[in-house]
Amino acid sequence: MATAAPTAPAAAGDDAPAPVDNPRPRWRGGETRAALLFVAPAMVGFLAFFAWPTLRGLYLSFTDYDLLTSADFSGLDNYRRLLEDEVFWNSLWVTLKYVAINISVQTFAALLLAVLIHRLTRSVVLRGIILLPYLISNVVVALLWYWMADYNLGVINEMLGWVGFDPVAFFGDESWAIPTIAMVNVWRHLGYTALLIFAGLQMINRDVYEAAAVDGAGEVRVFFRITLPLLRPVMALVMVLTVIGSWQIFDTVAVTTQGGPVDATRVVQYYIYDQAFNRFDFGYASAISVVLFLILAGVALAQLKLLRADESDQS
Repeated sequence: MATAAPTAPAAAGDDAPAPVDNPRPRWRGGETRAALLFVAPAMVGFLAFFAWPTLRGLYLSFTDYDLLTSADFSGLDNYRRLLEDEVFWNSLWVTLKYVAINISVQTFAALLLAVLIHRLTRSVVLRGIILLPYLISNVVVALLWYWMADYNLGVINEMLGWVGFDPVAFFGDESWAIPTIAMVNVWRHLGYTALLIFAGLQMINRDVYEAAAVDGAGEVRVFFRITLPLLRPVMALVMVLTVIGSWQIFDTVAVTTQGGPVDATRVVQYYIYDQAFNRFDFGYASAISVVLFLILAGVALAQLKLLRADESDQS
């Protein structure tokens, strides 16, 4: 039987079919509709409860509005009034004091607690116990501590009496009120903050610690030379979350001191609430809210920039 001669390979100059690249997958109509269906609830919530109230509040900050009549455009009158409002500046100062106490104590205690858990034990039960206060409503926590710190019947003052100290008006004294409120919120949020830092510690390669131990580095040196630098992105996130949350303190003040005594705990959020829902001055309350938003945005951006949150020393 005759066989066909083998075909010679194509010469370099012959026209050969060019390799065809695999085309990029195209979005199918069904996949797009499914994606939009999943995104729709979150988008509706964002537009209804964030975007629209934000735009509405920005508009009302330029108006004279008391909820009972139509909003009358007043230009920058609310912002001029804000610059001359001594109560507003006092509330800003009170809020700064609260933020300073709350952030310094909470961050230090949470970092220490997270390192101890990471180095000594990783018990899931212990982590659940630490997180338990955060799962309780902030109003419930505030009322609980308000009763415990009562001047006449509170268990805290009873215990102080056992060791020879006079009772302290924790929520009723001007010098004690803000530190007390700060400590209440530190107690509630400490476990949550510690677990965020603990999650960051688990991302650090243990080989780094083993190499440091071989070199003879002590615990303190390892903490400052290895742990803290490698935790910088996580600490930046924690600081942004805790600082923004601290600036928004309201419920603890509302159920304990109502801004007293003598405006000693009248934080910015409570002042906004008082202007809007007690005095029905929604235009002025909106102007304060816009200023608070700008402050928080500036603080967050400054933190991210100074802490270099987008950089990591982990290779």
